[in-house]
Amino acid sequence: MQFIPGTCQDTNTRSQIKRIVETAASRAGINKKVSPHWLRHAHANHALENGADIGLVKDTLRHDNVATTSRYLHVRPNDSSSMYVPSL
Repeated sequence: MQFIPGTCQDTNTRSQIKRIVETAASRAGINKKVSPHWLRHAHANHALENGADIGLVKDTLRHDNVATTSRYLHVRPNDSSSMYVPSL
């Protein structure tokens, strides 16, 4: 089945997906506002934090450019490039 953006079918499908994500979050005990975008963002963040290759995450999210995916790389308080430089 093909979904055409901007059609009634697309709107209904988006609503259904949003409800599915909200129901799953509720069942998982997540008591904050969630959305399909939030789930996508969380997936990308967790994958990258756990060592997934950025190219793999790019392909999974179907981004055209790795620069788009790189937005999911956030500065972490305990991370620093100095961890990879031998101390003198």
